[in-house]
Amino acid sequence: MLIIGLLPLLLWPGPGCRAADIPEDTTAEFSVRLYHQLQARGGDNIIFSPLSVAVALGMVELGARGASLTQIRQAVGFSHLPTDEEFSLLQNLTGALSEDDAHYIIRMANSLFLQSGVTFNPEFLRLMKKYFGAEVETVDFSESAAVAEQINGWVENHTESKIRDLLSADDFSSVTQLTLVNAVYFRGSWKNQFRPENTRTFSFSKDDGSEAQTHMMYQQGDFYYGEFSDGSSEAGGVYQVLEMPYEGEDMSMLVVLPRQEVPLAVLEPIIRAPLLEEWANNVKRQKVEVYLPRFKVEQKVDLKETLQDLGIKNIFTRDADLSAMTDGKDLFIGKAVQKAYLEVTEEGAEGAAGSGDLVVASSSLHLHHPSSEDHFISCPVSLYLYLSLLPLLTSSLPS
Repeated sequence: MLIIGLLPLLLWPGPGCRAADIPEDTTAEFSVRLYHQLQARGGDNIIFSPLSVAVALGMVELGARGASLTQIRQAVGFSHLPTDEEFSLLQNLTGALSEDDAHYIIRMANSLFLQSGVTFNPEFLRLMKKYFGAEVETVDFSESAAVAEQINGWVENHTESKIRDLLSADDFSSVTQLTLVNAVYFRGSWKNQFRPENTRTFSFSKDDGSEAQTHMMYQQGDFYYGEFSDGSSEAGGVYQVLEMPYEGEDMSMLVVLPRQEVPLAVLEPIIRAPLLEEWANNVKRQKVEVYLPRFKVEQKVDLKETLQDLGIKNIFTRDADLSAMTDGKDLFIGKAVQKAYLEVTEEGAEGAAGSGDLVVASSSLHLHHPSSEDHFISCPVSLYLYLSLLPLLTSSLPS
């Protein structure tokens, strides 16, 4: 099992990044809970963006009231904050991700696609613009193919064409009232890049015992590294963690590797938010030889049942209270989907995600240290990309 992830940066966040105002215990805990819920639902591949999900839910929360509001705040981890404080935090986050950086590119964009002829609360639209910088466009959802093309074009434009076909014509119907869309894009270069001429094809054993081949990048250098206990007796119960920084040094990827005799699956249950901070606080700088797989993955994930498992139930049923969006009380979320993309190469990494929530009228009945050899050979492996406490992307897939 190969796990790739972009999670919140706990290692040396940039001092000028306003996104550090987001409580790390909130974002990290939500990221981990969401990952475990998706993992529990099975499937070989998991790749998703916790940050994109959290922002999309924040947009829904702005229009929610009653139990619908409470469930979102509790699931995302905002319930311990003063009422509405999360919107200011998300505003800071969106603003920070909109700022240019000389070392990497990271962007977030939000948009509302409204059904023509439906009156939405002006205050809701004003606050969506204020807190999320959301663009507002009016469409006719009965023209489903044209709307899907328009929304997908918007997502492609904001993810450098890495996320395509987020939605299809079948996702819309005559009762669709509103679609909320979020897009996140990142591209960064390693501080110490791999030389392409050092990349070789390696054979390795997967968790199921079968053999596989992958392109392995190689370099030797000084990196932050540590060894940690998983609490088991297998291979001494020790696994390795390596931090690889990107240019700018306020963004890093953590590489987590079990000892050769231990399946990566042994580590997955112990991954919790406090463990991420333990890794960050205990890695030490030393010389390491690194072999890292070169890969590209993408996947579309249906999040509806997963979010319900996390306790966000009402917004997907006729019990939904989204009355802050409109004066009516007949709206609910018909679909929650996300498509994510991640590529890691000798130069660095590129990742993107798009999320969409479809709000529909309820009149419809059917809605849809290195080892002794000083080597760090990372396959199978877990990867976590950290940026200023922000959960960008998380993935789990076969080696």
